[in-house]
Amino acid sequence: MSAIRILNPNAEVARASQALQVNIQAALGLQEVLMTNLGPKGTIKMLVSGAGDIKITKDGNVLLHEMQIQHPTASLIARASTAQDDIIGDGTTSTVILIGELLKQANLYISEGLHPRIIAEGFELAKKKSLEILNQIKFSTSVDRYILTQVTKTSLRTKLSAPLADALTEILVDAVLCIKVDEKPIDLFMIEIMEMQHRTTADTCLVRGIVMDHGARHPNMPKHVENASILTLNVSLEYEKTEVNSSWFYSSAEDRDNMVQAERAFVDSRVRKIIEFKRKVCDSPDKNFVVINQKGIDPLSLDMLAKEGILALRRAKRRNMERLTLACGGTAMNSVEDLTEDCLGHAGKVYEQVIGEEKYTFVEACKNPKSCTVLIKGPNKHTILQIKDAVRDGLRAIKNTHEDKALVPGAGAFEVACHAELIKFKDTVKGRTKLGVAAFADALLVIPKVLARNAGFDPQDVMVTLQEEYLEGNVSGLDLATGQPCDPCDLGIYDNYSVKHHMLCSSAIIASNLLLVDEIMKAGRSNVKASHDNENQTSLE
Repeated sequence: MSAIRILNPNAEVARASQALQVNIQAALGLQEVLMTNLGPKGTIKMLVSGAGDIKITKDGNVLLHEMQIQHPTASLIARASTAQDDIIGDGTTSTVILIGELLKQANLYISEGLHPRIIAEGFELAKKKSLEILNQIKFSTSVDRYILTQVTKTSLRTKLSAPLADALTEILVDAVLCIKVDEKPIDLFMIEIMEMQHRTTADTCLVRGIVMDHGARHPNMPKHVENASILTLNVSLEYEKTEVNSSWFYSSAEDRDNMVQAERAFVDSRVRKIIEFKRKVCDSPDKNFVVINQKGIDPLSLDMLAKEGILALRRAKRRNMERLTLACGGTAMNSVEDLTEDCLGHAGKVYEQVIGEEKYTFVEACKNPKSCTVLIKGPNKHTILQIKDAVRDGLRAIKNTHEDKALVPGAGAFEVACHAELIKFKDTVKGRTKLGVAAFADALLVIPKVLARNAGFDPQDVMVTLQEEYLEGNVSGLDLATGQPCDPCDLGIYDNYSVKHHMLCSSAIIASNLLLVDEIMKAGRSNVKASHDNENQTSLE
C-alpha cells in the first residue's frame, strides 16, 4: 500500500513565517552593531583577529569586511553594502541601518496578516517616488574649492576627530585639484598614499611629487640635490642571466676572462652613455642629474655613477614609473641609445630621508605635477590605518562631487523631507500597497533618529521638531552641537547625490528580496549530486 502525503497549509505558512523571522532578526542584529557608529558623534569598534591583531575603526565598510559574519542573511546584507562602497565609496553604514529598519517596519504589518508581496510592491513604489524627491531636493553646484572642502569635511568627520578631519580636508582637496585635468575623469590612482610611522598625525602632509620607499644604493652618492634633471629608465645596468637555460664551455681560462670582459663592457657602455648625456645636460654647477631605473644597477655601475655625482635609484616600483613622468614630466626610456633633453623630467628638490631602518626618497617642487603623494604619518599602526581608510572615503567624496555636479543637504534633512512627501504620496496609492509605502517612509526616519541618539539627544523630540520645520517650508537637518533644527547648507553639511541614490535603490531591493524568502536551505554541489542520484534510483525502480 502506497503512503498518502497529507499537506498541511498551516505548516507551510509557519515555515515561511519562520524563515522571514530569521531574516529580520539577522538584519536587526547587524543594524544594532553598526547603528552606534553613524555620524560624527558615533562610537568606534575594536576588532580583534584570531592572531591577536587589533584594529580600531568606525568605518562601516572596514567593519563589514573584517567581521566574521556566520549568518547567511547578515552576510548577504554585508556583501551588498560593501559592494556599494566599492562603487561609490561611502554609505555602507546608512545602507545597513536602512535595510534593518525596512524589515522592522515591514514586520509590524506582516505580523497582522499582510502578505510580504504587498509590502514589497509598496517598497518598489516608494523607492521610485523617493528617487523623484531626491532629484527635486538636490541642487546643482559649481565645483569650487569651498564646496569640495565642505563635502570632504562632512565625510571625514564621520570617521575621524574634528581637528584631524579638518587638517586632512585641505590635504585631500589640494591633492585632487593637483591631478585634475580639464574635461577628463579624475584618476585617483594618480594619488599615491604613503604610510610612514613617524612623529604624529599632525605631520601628515601633501607632497607635490613622488615619495619612494627606498633610497640610493651607494654611500658616496649625493643625498640631497636641487634643480635636478630626472631620467626615468627601464634598462638593465647589470649582468643578466639568459631567459633560457644555457651553458658556456671554455677551452681555457683566458677565453673565460674574455667572455666576462665582453659582458662587463656591454654594461659599461650603457653607463658611459648616461654619463655623457649628463655632462651634456648639466652644463653648469647648479644643475644636477638623477637616474631612476625600474631594473637593476650593479655595484660597478653604481661606482661609475657615484664618481660622476649622479644620484641613482634602482628597482623602482612599476606604479611609480608612471607617476614619475606625470609628476616631473619627461618620458620613461627603454633604451640609452637615443637620449634627448625632451625625455628628461625636472624637480626642484630630490633628497633622501632615513627613518629607523627605512629609507625614503622625496621628489618635490615639480612644475605643474599631475601626480602627487599623500604622506600619512602617525605614532602607531592603528592610527595610520584609521587615517588611511578615512582618506580613501574622502577622496571618493570629492570625485563623486565632480562627477555628480550636484549635492544633497545632509544632517538627515533629505530623510525628513522624503518621509513627509511619501506620506502625502501614500494617499494617492490604492489598495493595501499603501501600507508598504508607509513602512518605507517610516523606515527613512531611522537615519536622523540614530544621529540624534548618538549625539545624546532624544530622538522623538528631535523628529517632532524637524517635521514641524519641514511643514513650515524649511528643509532642515539636525545640528549635532545643539540638537536644534538647522539649515545644513549654512553649516556646510552636504551629502553626495550618488551615495543617497545608491542607498535608496540597494536598500529597497535587498529588503524586498529578504521579505520574499520563505525557506532557507543548505545548498552545494554535493547536495545537487545526491538529489540526481536519488532521481536516477527512483526512475530505475
